Amino acid sequence: MNRFLSLLVVLCLPVMAEERPNVVLILSDDQSWTDYSFLGHKVIETPVLDQLARESLTYTRGYVTSPLCRPSLASIFSGLHTPVHGITGNDVRKKGKAKGKFNRNHPEEGRIHEQIYADFEKRDGLARLLGKAGYLSLQTGKWWEGKPQRHGFTHAMTHADPAKGGRHGDVGLKISRTGIKPIQNFLDEAKEEKKPFFIWHAPFLPHTPHNPPKELFDKYLAKGESKFVARYYAMVEWFDQTCGELFEDLEKRGLADNTIIIYVTDNGWIQSADSGRYAPLSKQAPYEMGIRTPLMIKWPGKVSPKMDNDTLVSSIDIAPTILKAVGLEVPKPMTGLDLRDTGALKKRNVVFGFDGNHDMFDVNDRTANMESRYLVQGDWKLLLHDEKNYGLPYAGKSAAHPDNPEGKTELYNVKADPHEKKNLAEEHPEKVAALTKVLDAWWSPK
Repeated sequence: MNRFLSLLVVLCLPVMAEERPNVVLILSDDQSWTDYSFLGHKVIETPVLDQLARESLTYTRGYVTSPLCRPSLASIFSGLHTPVHGITGNDVRKKGKAKGKFNRNHPEEGRIHEQIYADFEKRDGLARLLGKAGYLSLQTGKWWEGKPQRHGFTHAMTHADPAKGGRHGDVGLKISRTGIKPIQNFLDEAKEEKKPFFIWHAPFLPHTPHNPPKELFDKYLAKGESKFVARYYAMVEWFDQTCGELFEDLEKRGLADNTIIIYVTDNGWIQSADSGRYAPLSKQAPYEMGIRTPLMIKWPGKVSPKMDNDTLVSSIDIAPTILKAVGLEVPKPMTGLDLRDTGALKKRNVVFGFDGNHDMFDVNDRTANMESRYLVQGDWKLLLHDEKNYGLPYAGKSAAHPDNPEGKTELYNVKADPHEKKNLAEEHPEKVAALTKVLDAWWSPK
């Protein structure tokens, strides 16, 4: 009996550290869901990501929790929705008539930013949870929440010192734009210590500045695009090439077969043809070109490749997927599902999100800068806008739909109308009422 019990204990033990897979989380920065050749773009070429899509369980109906990078990334890392983790914008706006934002480098004003970092530190995010299981972790690229080590990373590129320009990634933003040497050094160390690893790979690509290699810019300029569009298209292909550099290094090291690769973008982008900025209905707006993203998971021999064009998934599902895949328990506050469990995802059949102004108006009031709430259920999408904040400008731009400056309720069939040309709210009041109940049950500002 004792021998039987001993065997049972061994069989029930969680996955041993040396058997656990490595994890690489790739986060594209400012790229719309249409901007991949495998999703039908007629000009942009993304051969590396096309191959990743073929080798992955690829969901083309993925959604992020916010159309703005900081809150979106906070959700991906923490597995929590925006109203829960409380980071609803990128910066903090001063109250009253005073113009400007709280300066991270100011002795007094910097305290408001420290409050945000400290609150987020209380959340058990991916790096800390994986660290408890013996993982080394590396932060590269975009990162907003202060020093990465305070959130569990064992290694980081970002210094987060506001006196040296720390805001949203600083030195970390050089990754891939200037090669992947920091990742290679980290992989050397992980090998030496014989530990599994987690890499938060959030390169500042295809994000501005749009300064791609000349040959790529010339390639798209020759296709008849404006110089602004050509630069953006070239940035997307440059990002694709840098992903290839990373994948090739994993292959050379013999790590590819035991490494989970997950891909998602933080928010969308429509390139303006007349300037270097983004066009309406993309970044900072809760429309498809602002919040939709392909979501891929590759794990050779463990996850069967499939192109899924129907199932709804959310970036909130990434953290639980990683934790379950490596044999760890998912904390109760994380409400996402395992991306490998297609049955559970189909049964849920709904995703949610929060759209706030670029700046947080009050870090203690998580509704203060709310512009919109949204859900997608099946083929239907509902957007409910806040009367106070809807369409507030940031740097002269508004997130409001040009056909809806008043902030009326919007309802779209995004399967038939993926670019949200026809608002069906007045034609289907019963659908609006039903979806509103679902959205309020998820989260109500009252």
